[in-house]
Amino acid sequence: MADDDLVFPRGFHWGAATAAYQVEGGWDADGKGPSNWDTVAHRRGFADGATGDVACDHYHRLAEDLDLMAGLGLTSYRFSVSWPRVQPQGRGGWNPRGLEFYERLVDGLLERGIRPALTLYHWDHPQPLEDAGGWMNRDMADWYADYVTGIVDRLGDRVTRWITINEPLSVMYAAMTGSSRLTGPLGRDGLAMARNLLLAHGFAVQRLRSSGEVGIALNLSGIMAASSDPVDVRAAVRAEAYEDRLFLDPLFCKQFPRVDGEPVLDCDPADLDVIATPIDFLGVNWYAPARIAASETGLFGYARVDLPGAPKKNMLGWPIAPEYFGDLLAWLRRCYPGLPPVYITENGLPLDGGTQDHERIAYLADCLRQIKSAIDMGMDIRGYHVWSLMDNLEWEHGYRPRFGLVHVDFATLQRTPKESYHWYKALIARQGSWRG
Repeated sequence: MADDDLVFPRGFHWGAATAAYQVEGGWDADGKGPSNWDTVAHRRGFADGATGDVACDHYHRLAEDLDLMAGLGLTSYRFSVSWPRVQPQGRGGWNPRGLEFYERLVDGLLERGIRPALTLYHWDHPQPLEDAGGWMNRDMADWYADYVTGIVDRLGDRVTRWITINEPLSVMYAAMTGSSRLTGPLGRDGLAMARNLLLAHGFAVQRLRSSGEVGIALNLSGIMAASSDPVDVRAAVRAEAYEDRLFLDPLFCKQFPRVDGEPVLDCDPADLDVIATPIDFLGVNWYAPARIAASETGLFGYARVDLPGAPKKNMLGWPIAPEYFGDLLAWLRRCYPGLPPVYITENGLPLDGGTQDHERIAYLADCLRQIKSAIDMGMDIRGYHVWSLMDNLEWEHGYRPRFGLVHVDFATLQRTPKESYHWYKALIARQGSWRG
């Protein structure tokens, strides 16, 4: 199908995304301290013995990567700051050379007409803070807020779009399992982290308020029951509460969701006031829907099951079903009528192989059609970011899953634009005068 229907409103932001640990490398360069993920990688390694020590070497190849972004015609680039690169102990002293790297990145983006979308926390924090309990320690919210203040002091005159935390649900799951991906229900310890993550977010919003737009990026699935059987329906309600509503409800309704009449997590009203500090936008990360059935072995009585008709799965085992993206967007609009503007902060497809990634092009185009349809129905969606700009370290899966628009040869670090890069470039260019 031609993509001539993919014409978006004026001012719509066309972007791509990365995360510090997944692309930067330079794991101990120029005063950077070890992160929690450095420690995991060095102790047990990821798939095929991978680590993030070099990754894409973005830290040393910044100019080349900035030119790749400019060549795409991006109007937005979402990246994250490595907390241990700029504040190695997580408290106290700052690392000037680490801060200078992000100044060069931000200045390079602005020189190329690309708006920075800075994620303050994309899962990597200094190992000394992990040793102090990480996100299980309520003090982490205060340490994070002080870190945010330091970054704003350095970059707040140039960055005007901020994302406080990426995928807090995944942060919780990684802390419990050492995995970046949600594959089952959360434990009680994981739920206890929700308050600390949300409190950190609220503190950050308060400190960022005068520095531009502020939001958070949530990974949402869109929950559906496996059948009309009341047991499965109740299981889906629980899954929705423990996953998609776990952060949305406290952010926008100033309460945690309820299951069987009780909130899934008790929280002090004063903390809820901080958590519900108004935000300027919601970032939505979406890859695949979740079909839920009752399960006696699941901690909260549910489990993910295959979609009917056995649609094709990607190499991480997720169903390739872009037609369900619109259902998630419609659910958001229906359930949260006061929802702020939305940015799609991640969306992509992992493939194995080279540069002829036509399956990725079809997936991205279908997802964009779902977004366009939601906009046509009145939803305020202001931008889209492909995950990811380039092939990178996919956490515990190593370097085999490739999400990038740009192919990276991890032996030589050579970058080669894929067919999807050229497709996305042409799509952006076709917006013509509609570009923002």
